[in-house]
Amino acid sequence: MVVQNNQRTVRPESSYLQYLPGLYRDDEFIGQFLLIFEDIMKPLEDTVDNLALYFDPRITPESLLQWLASWVDLVLDTTWPIERRRELVSWAAELYRWRGTRRGLSEYLRIYTGNVPEISEYVLGMRLDHETKLGINTQLGSSGEGHHFTVSLELDDKNGINIDTVRSIIDSQKPAHTVYTLQIRQPG
Repeated sequence: MVVQNNQRTVRPESSYLQYLPGLYRDDEFIGQFLLIFEDIMKPLEDTVDNLALYFDPRITPESLLQWLASWVDLVLDTTWPIERRRELVSWAAELYRWRGTRRGLSEYLRIYTGNVPEISEYVLGMRLDHETKLGINTQLGSSGEGHHFTVSLELDDKNGINIDTVRSIIDSQKPAHTVYTLQIRQPG
């Protein structure tokens, strides 16, 4: 505290004084001097105080999301909307748990497309109709028995879903010994 012309001027004291021995706490110069360092360190202290927020993929800054994804061995596709990338990182541990299963594939595709796919294994009695196209939703020379499944997705042309990305998701999440057919349906 400084007294000038019978008026008391109160200067702020550094909160760092509490960490010094009592001998130095009463020294006004040291209190003012420490304010300089306190001001410099404040942004760092705020970051450390909120450090846990950086590890939550739902709210971490976008610039840190890829780094956070690398912790769970994910490489994020930057063409995905940020909300979907955040959700993918949030679900990463659960997706690894279910990798290679119908549930895991379904959840991964739901995160990317926003729609729950229908996944069915080959069933006897398959029929061919006017929508059947060789190489797209049928395979020449395939007996269709075992280790084959069909992924059916309802996608609108306007939602910007890349079919190649859907295929790469299926390829990365399916069991290695299986083959699949991807069917895209229009809503309605």
